[in-house]
Amino acid sequence: MVTAAVRADRLTVLRELLTTMNSSIGSVDPANPLLPFGRFDTIHVARFVILDDPTLADRRSYPKSTFPNEQTYLSLIADCDGPGDDLLQHLAEKASNGLRRIFDHCEGFDETSDLLDWMRTHDIQPTTYYVNWVGRTVRQIKEEARLHAALRLALRNAPPQRPVLLHETLRTTVASGGLKLTPIAGKTFAQTLSQIAGLISVPLILLLLSPLLILAAPIFLLVLRQKEASDPVVAPRSDVTHIRDMSALEDHDVTNPFSAIGSLKPGPFRRYLTMAILYVVNWSTTYIYTRGRLARVGTIHFARWVLLNDSRRVLFASNYDGSLESYMDDFINKVAFGLNLVFSNGIGYPHTDFLVSGGALREQEFKNFLRWHQVPTDVWYKAYPGLTTHDLARNGRIRTGYERRQLSDDEARVWLAEI
Repeated sequence: MVTAAVRADRLTVLRELLTTMNSSIGSVDPANPLLPFGRFDTIHVARFVILDDPTLADRRSYPKSTFPNEQTYLSLIADCDGPGDDLLQHLAEKASNGLRRIFDHCEGFDETSDLLDWMRTHDIQPTTYYVNWVGRTVRQIKEEARLHAALRLALRNAPPQRPVLLHETLRTTVASGGLKLTPIAGKTFAQTLSQIAGLISVPLILLLLSPLLILAAPIFLLVLRQKEASDPVVAPRSDVTHIRDMSALEDHDVTNPFSAIGSLKPGPFRRYLTMAILYVVNWSTTYIYTRGRLARVGTIHFARWVLLNDSRRVLFASNYDGSLESYMDDFINKVAFGLNLVFSNGIGYPHTDFLVSGGALREQEFKNFLRWHQVPTDVWYKAYPGLTTHDLARNGRIRTGYERRQLSDDEARVWLAEI
């Protein structure tokens, strides 16, 4: 996530430049001359988004608090395979001219700047990061999609047979066509140990701190409840023009981007509570929710929460399947308490009760809150258009069945149904 302040007199020109990267509204040209995303085979999804915060005036709801002026930022966010620094190097090597034209609108960048060093300096690590399926690469996704297509064609042309014989026929037909699958890398012993150590770290810390946490709990709950009762709700319904403009950028693929920014409620209590919650959420997304679901929600490809400006503001960026309305409904219906934990420390969030109740369950207020904080994603790229997280999981299961030499009739029947 390369993020830098935009020069005040360049904002309009920058928006116009980013627009040239799109083939039409909401649809990027993967071969655009500024940053041809399609040439980088490790990028899953990427975006350029101008973080022109529409909610800064909401801070006036806390007249006794002093907030500094905030700048407008440009962010290049990419979710990729392998180390992020490797991608930065490839970007600097293969798209230097285009990136220089874009970042020339940012403070601290000029024609003498070393592009790679500048991007490294402005690279911001996420506070919390979620990946739908840890370890699944762009290459794997594309190969498994080709496998699925080849098997469907072979199945259409195959004669009727017992499921177990049909499985063998399809394997032979596809293999003879020359389709090859790159082996999936397994975990090393050291990686497994690291995973186990990370998994037990937070429970162990909480166990060690439990005496102090128990003693502090009554005071914490009292302070929390007082703040929840007095914090103002600022969630106006977005005007028709804003909703229309946002909707014009959505639903050009089965997957959509979502970008939102807002301010935390003032004071150290909310700031440190947010940091603690995001730390625990990041632990869960690193060690628990790594195989297709974030709690009960399975439609998110990638998501990140990023604290900005000395933790005064939070950026949330996600990539999800379906419409925004269904995305919001999915979360409200399945993990409303999780939304409350993560977002209720933001200015204007619907009233919660002890962090978990209320909040997102006040459906219209919550939806107004999200729309109010949403900013347009100026440029968005996805390496495998047309494929949902459901498709990726299904194709993975198809591959597993394809690579097995023998299946029972029942197993083969289930496998054929997936195809």
